[in-house]
Amino acid sequence: MTEQIVPDSEHKGIIGLLPSAARPYALLARFDRPIGWWLLFWPCAWGVALAGGAVQRWDLIIWLLLGSIAMRGAGCVYNDIVDRDLDRQVERTRSRPLASGVTSLKAAWIWLALLCLIGLLVWFQINGTAKLVALGSLALVAAYPFMKRITWWPQAWLGLVFSWGALVGWLAIEPQFHWAMGLLYLGSIFWVIGYDTIYALQDREDDALVGIRSSALRLGTNVRFGVLVFYLVALASWAGAFWMLRPQWLALVALVPVGLHLLWQMTTLKSGDGDDALNKFRSNRFAGFLMFLACLVVGQTA
Repeated sequence: MTEQIVPDSEHKGIIGLLPSAARPYALLARFDRPIGWWLLFWPCAWGVALAGGAVQRWDLIIWLLLGSIAMRGAGCVYNDIVDRDLDRQVERTRSRPLASGVTSLKAAWIWLALLCLIGLLVWFQINGTAKLVALGSLALVAAYPFMKRITWWPQAWLGLVFSWGALVGWLAIEPQFHWAMGLLYLGSIFWVIGYDTIYALQDREDDALVGIRSSALRLGTNVRFGVLVFYLVALASWAGAFWMLRPQWLALVALVPVGLHLLWQMTTLKSGDGDDALNKFRSNRFAGFLMFLACLVVGQTA
């Protein structure tokens, strides 16, 4: 059982309690690594909160959390289907169920369909405008696994995908475009580029050997400076969004906690230490929570 779990699994014990037949599917959907669905969920919650709907539509936030868990799992299954040959060549990923042969390709496709059905259930809980925008993410998701083969910046594409929920969350409350929504989305994209560059530090050596491209490789020795720039652009975009809704300096104070957290990540990052990179990456679930509180304050007082 131990050799079937990837090294960065957070919940080996919980996975070990599952029936042996269910374990590979839990691992395929990364249920042992909840950081992924937290990072997908937070922009959804930001959109709802900044649009002023967090209190009245708390039920929608719960639905979006369920959708994030299911669709992040579906995205991981799809990614592993596409990357199964590459995963066999990378130390950290060769023990994944498809790469190791524990799960068949046919079973993976069936599991993907079941997860998408859960996502479909959540899709029915949002209004028509948000439904259409949510469908727009499917093409981005489908293309993502191929980005690491054709660009040094697959993290930017992941930013487009993982930030999409900010648009859906906002439009589920206010079904019309607002520049604040656009700036919230832009800031989230750069936040994702920053934290996923940190995550990619773990695989730099293997990625270089097998020809996988990443922002961590592209930036070379300038990773910390690059992450700083990404986070500063994120904060500037979010500040612009807040200012459009509440043009008072006091509103920008709400960003101070998340700003300090991102600054801590960058200043203490050890680019040559894979464990430190993983810990800094995982800390973004707390950064997302701090940003949610900021959106809640501004959204309820705008």
